[in-house]
Amino acid sequence: MMSTNQDMQDATMLRITLVRSTIGRPSDQERTVRSLGLRRLHHTVERQDSPSIRGMVDKIRHLVEVEEVATAAD
Repeated sequence: MMSTNQDMQDATMLRITLVRSTIGRPSDQERTVRSLGLRRLHHTVERQDSPSIRGMVDKIRHLVEVEEVATAAD
């Protein structure tokens, strides 16, 4: 089932901030950090809340801070 434009507007966003370094971490954790778009310490990105993003965040939960951001519906 395809998402409608209304579903996209009502979707919750996740604000993800890298707060711990990936130095000395397993390479799969480094790749997960990069795949989320995080490039350096204290870098913040916003991603749409989805099971795949939640899974990636769960894998590196010890390296990041996450907060839910409600998007404003027009």
